[in-house]
Amino acid sequence: MPCSDGARARQDSLVATGSHGDRWFLVENQAGWGRHALLDPPFDPTLGRALVHRIEGAGIRPLAIRRPGRRVTQEGTRWALVDSRPGRESVRWGRVDDERELLDVPLDGSAGTPSDRPVLAVCAHGRHDQCCAVRGRVVAARLAAAYPEETWECSHLGGDRFAGTMVLLPHGLYYGWADDGDAVAIVDAYLAGRVDPRFLRGRSAYSHPVQAAQHFARADLGDDTLDAFAPLHESLTADGWSVQLSTPDGPITVRLVETQSDPLLSTCAATRPLPVHQWTLAEMLRTP
Repeated sequence: MPCSDGARARQDSLVATGSHGDRWFLVENQAGWGRHALLDPPFDPTLGRALVHRIEGAGIRPLAIRRPGRRVTQEGTRWALVDSRPGRESVRWGRVDDERELLDVPLDGSAGTPSDRPVLAVCAHGRHDQCCAVRGRVVAARLAAAYPEETWECSHLGGDRFAGTMVLLPHGLYYGWADDGDAVAIVDAYLAGRVDPRFLRGRSAYSHPVQAAQHFARADLGDDTLDAFAPLHESLTADGWSVQLSTPDGPITVRLVETQSDPLLSTCAATRPLPVHQWTLAEMLRTP
């Protein structure tokens, strides 16, 4: 069974499954991707290793991007530097004529042209997981019809079992099972400053405990605005975490219990079942 079908059958939770990403460096690559998009042919593996080493060494997450649909001829290479840290959200675009010039692009935010348009990155990395290709390309096609300039297919985001997956940048909002809902409506809400809690996996700049705490706070208090429930403090407890979040009426404390699921196959390529983290709400209370 494809991993995304198995996750749906088990009713796996999307809560707090977004991987970390404070900043991102996007590299246009319209060709077919290997299992590791920037490390395998047809992308130059030597250049790819040097580029990924440089990007990751700066604490930035690399991501290959391409336009949905039929492959188009690529003239030069577009790149984008995205900051997803709360209060610093930004997108800067640039272009190089030779891919090797990517190694000289400053990673401090001083290069490129600022953009006020979002980047809608949908995982369609079929060589990494078949579910991402089958389900992700459907989502990308739907979004491209409504937002042609903002929509890109992207390389592996994580959470293959939640395909179709996407991340909305610059805020780093991870969504899963987007093909089960209305992906365009999710983006419309994002542009209006709201999230869709039904498919939200978490925000990339936040830890998993914070992602979980925000989910339960939204479910209980009904605030779906994008910047609601900013984290104030998080600490480890005997059986989970305690997370303090801000609200207009004062801080709240969300106490979480962290457990492990039964072993499962989290990707189509997995051969060994392993448990994954799960989150339940212990209590939510106003902080004195």
